[in-house]
Amino acid sequence: MNKIAVLQLSVAMAIFGSVGFFSERTGLPALELVFVRCICAAVFLCAAWMATGHFKREKWDVREAMLIIFCAVANLLNWIFLFKSFELISVTIAISLYHLAPIIVLIIGSFIFREKLSLYSILAISLCFIGTLLIMGTDGFQSSSPEWEGIMYGIIAAFFYAATMLLGKSITKTSVYATTFLQMLIGFLLLLPFVDFHVYTTLHASQWFYTVLTGIVHTGVVYLLFFNSIRHLPTNVVSFMIFVDPAVAILLDILLSGFVPDMVQILGISLIFLGMIYSLRTTRPTGKEVMQKRPHTM
Repeated sequence: MNKIAVLQLSVAMAIFGSVGFFSERTGLPALELVFVRCICAAVFLCAAWMATGHFKREKWDVREAMLIIFCAVANLLNWIFLFKSFELISVTIAISLYHLAPIIVLIIGSFIFREKLSLYSILAISLCFIGTLLIMGTDGFQSSSPEWEGIMYGIIAAFFYAATMLLGKSITKTSVYATTFLQMLIGFLLLLPFVDFHVYTTLHASQWFYTVLTGIVHTGVVYLLFFNSIRHLPTNVVSFMIFVDPAVAILLDILLSGFVPDMVQILGISLIFLGMIYSLRTTRPTGKEVMQKRPHTM
């Protein structure tokens, strides 16, 4: 297993785990927040692309260009629905729903990339899945609940998140700098006609700070690490490591937002960590996978 890629993905997910905490402090609606994130991340990623000189060595491919476009659209919708869910339900429930995505990725990825699911992998992902459901609690499934709309947004975001991971894994020739920069640029262009620019005039300095921070760190830095790491890891490892994100989000919810989990939610958190640890100890690359996963030069 590529240890550097695992470390990069872990750092990316740990940072992204705090996005709910910071997004709540921006004071912006979901669409307008995503728009600023696209701008900040595009500038950061373009600067990194130019500074490293990778723009001179790009190998453009029509098929990958189409994949980048589709990935950008999926990623954009993923963000919008996630932040909409943050507006309507707690970060813990929203993030838990959002991370049904690895379950979707693991199942679909086993068909698309022909990565065989062992009994151990199925057991580990089942533990993570059950843990996620326990964190949500029974109230999250009541259709009469006023939070039902937020729950639906979280589930929709999970589907687009899964699509982003699957499409991103298929992009291998274009550098991670070009891939992420183009995704942010496409997101900016798609959102431009729908943004209410008036909302930006009411923001305070602290809200602008959190907004720009989520753009540069939670978007630019995270997506460089995320899209680079998933190129070097099998789908099941990516699926398991994604659970670092909800773990961080829940801890921040407890420590900074005053959220107090009940015994069922504590059990859910424990099962997620157990599934993560178990999956990493039982996942071993085959000889074929070692040959196929040659180092990718950024």
